[in-house]
Amino acid sequence: MSKSTLESLLPTGAIAAQPSYVVLPRASESSTVYPTVLAFLIDKFPQISPSAWDQRIKEGKVHWQDGQSIDCQSEYAATKRVYYYREVAVEKKVPFTEQILYQDDHKIIVYKPHFLPVTPGGNYVNECLVHRLRIRTGIDTIAPAHRLDKDTAGVMLMTVNPDTRHAYHQLFLDGKIKKTYQAVAELPQDFALNQTMLPHHWTVKNRLERGTPSFIMQIVDGPSNSHSEITLLKINNNLGLFELEPVTGKTHQLRVHMQSLGMPLLHDRFYPRLQAKDDDDFDKPLQLLAQRLQFVDPITNEVNDWCSEGLTM
Repeated sequence: MSKSTLESLLPTGAIAAQPSYVVLPRASESSTVYPTVLAFLIDKFPQISPSAWDQRIKEGKVHWQDGQSIDCQSEYAATKRVYYYREVAVEKKVPFTEQILYQDDHKIIVYKPHFLPVTPGGNYVNECLVHRLRIRTGIDTIAPAHRLDKDTAGVMLMTVNPDTRHAYHQLFLDGKIKKTYQAVAELPQDFALNQTMLPHHWTVKNRLERGTPSFIMQIVDGPSNSHSEITLLKINNNLGLFELEPVTGKTHQLRVHMQSLGMPLLHDRFYPRLQAKDDDDFDKPLQLLAQRLQFVDPITNEVNDWCSEGLTM
């Protein structure tokens, strides 16, 4: 698909230019029997009104993987993919720009700014890294090889070629990617270290499970399933600059591990207490940066070592 074609898909309202999809579960995976695709969508996405789904279907915004339109009477078909276009009433622009650090036929190395989601989510449908890169490069097969929270900035690996995408995913599954983060946190009032005692190191291992609400993680009893290596590099008044190496990759792992040390990240709206949902404050980004990404390319066998500028305090 050409760049001009992609640009023509950009809506005047907040409607995603790229479709999302959901796989219809088998009967053994669901406690409900759905007569139609519409009934499933209404139950799956309760935050969207039944009338809104009805209208989207009538406007041709819901279809099967082959592009065939789904109507209000289309029968439920387990394991098939249903494609739809996310919509929000208002989509706020993220006033920061991504940077392409490197590009070849198989991958793109990119710097993602704070506040920009990697893929559509929440109140963001077109303001996401994947869509921006597809528009910018004219390549509609770009997809992320790994996750990075919306609030976190840093270096990311994006795949370009669907035929070799699995090889990059396998790097993460096999633990052959090394990720190094930087963070700034407020030090406890009774913190006894000074510059002459640095660097200071912690090994954090515990069990993380989803809390309430489900996007919040919490430490629970049981065998550890998360592991981070954390080093304090520098102290400036009551702030500390940290280097963090996640050995495992649980959601919000570094944020929760820093909180467990009594040093939650600066401008963290989730930990230690979930703050009321509000518009993003672009002047107060979460002080967490995926600064460095190291791996051996599975296609070219070349050593890759990508690094961004660090945080300041």
